[in-house]
Amino acid sequence: MQYQVNAMGKPCPIPVVETKKVLAQMTAGDTVTVSVDNAIAVQNLLKMAGQKKLAAESRTLASDHYEVVLALTEESLAAAQTPIAEEAPACIPDARAKGTVVVLSSDEMGSGDPVLGKALMKAFVYALTEQDILPDTILLYNGGAKLSVEGAPTLADLKLLESQGVEIMTCGTCLNHYGLTEKLAVGSVTNMYAIAEKLMGAARVVRP
Repeated sequence: MQYQVNAMGKPCPIPVVETKKVLAQMTAGDTVTVSVDNAIAVQNLLKMAGQKKLAAESRTLASDHYEVVLALTEESLAAAQTPIAEEAPACIPDARAKGTVVVLSSDEMGSGDPVLGKALMKAFVYALTEQDILPDTILLYNGGAKLSVEGAPTLADLKLLESQGVEIMTCGTCLNHYGLTEKLAVGSVTNMYAIAEKLMGAARVVRP
């Protein structure tokens, strides 16, 4: 069977996420053609194909139109069904990585262009919702406190993560500093003692 994914105009990581969802429905011999509008998306899709041992090819149709064709082979199907030692955390019943804390200390990801930084942070939080293994806790402080309030572009994804058991904790001092105390819309208010305790007890801290 041949599948189609139209990811034109969709930012990272949506092309990869939507393609993975289609791959989950495919059987050996099926193909999926993914349409994207930039070369970076092509590279991301080809990298995923390599990781999953998929047959893959790309073609350029125009300066802003590319296609990536992925084929599910018997080899890739077998690889997907083979247990890998490093994937042991997948056995956690509630699908969370125990002791993993994600720290969001800004409403921007990286430094440079603020508009790009905000878009990257939104994409990162969305990408967290699509992970097979979720973090145990997300800490939001300083500018990161803006991500968990009413009207934040990341609010829906943070609510989804919370519904799946992820603890969302936002610094109360930070909310107060930005005048957002009454607008917290997901998770709970926390303090610096609790933040320090979470970080000191974390098995792994992720800072995008």
